[in-house]
Amino acid sequence: MNPVAQMIIFDNHFHLDFAGLCLKAVKDFELAGGTHVMLVHKSFTDYETTLKLAENVRKETNVKVFVALGPHPAELTRLLEKLSLAESVEKMKKRIETAGKYVAEKKSVAVGEIGRPHYDVPDDVWSASNEIMEYGMAVAKDTGCPVILHTETATKETFREIAEMADRIGLKREKIIKHYSPPLVKLEDNFGIFPSILAGKDAVKEAISISSRFMMETDYMDDLKRPGAVLGPKTVPRVTKLFFEKGIFTGEDILKIHKENPEKVYGIEVE
Repeated sequence: MNPVAQMIIFDNHFHLDFAGLCLKAVKDFELAGGTHVMLVHKSFTDYETTLKLAENVRKETNVKVFVALGPHPAELTRLLEKLSLAESVEKMKKRIETAGKYVAEKKSVAVGEIGRPHYDVPDDVWSASNEIMEYGMAVAKDTGCPVILHTETATKETFREIAEMADRIGLKREKIIKHYSPPLVKLEDNFGIFPSILAGKDAVKEAISISSRFMMETDYMDDLKRPGAVLGPKTVPRVTKLFFEKGIFTGEDILKIHKENPEKVYGIEVE
């Protein structure tokens, strides 16, 4: 039996859009050897759209799909075009509360992606974004689920700041997933926050040379105007298989990254 054919391969951050490639992207992922995805909400008008996308994946492919729901931090910027900062913050918090209810109803497994902008904003908007992010952590703690964070390009200091937030809220650090993470996999560099590493070859190779305490993602956007952004849907299975064939990954590494780590962080069964 070919061991590659039996691999569980989990893309930890994957978007879909009815206006994009949609199921074709998932089928490309599956044909490349992918088996599981974390489908992350893409700022549609409501969360039901994302849940409908997930249901279509379950009906039309063999890929196992888990869902994360939450207001992307860029939504705050859009709200500010029409509302005051206070009103916009309140709407963001309500959307986080709704996301938490979907977790409680077992329709989702995480709150996310939430966080703060990766682009420059005024100081008051930055402070408001941090307030919203902490609120999301509190909802995740109360709901008993993890939170997926979108932030600026992460450094060791970013991880330290997030860890301190988590401690104030009382949310376990390992229940915070840093989406689009650089290969900061040493605990002294990420302070216990869980890295989800963009699956470029160099970043993953650097990470695995240190530890297998990370997950892999493409942040596939399913945007026809930006085909392949951020990485294409085949990337995680292709890199995983290539690294196994080259001896960079062991079978134990793959089991850890694609099954054991997601199971531990999200409280799910990856089978």
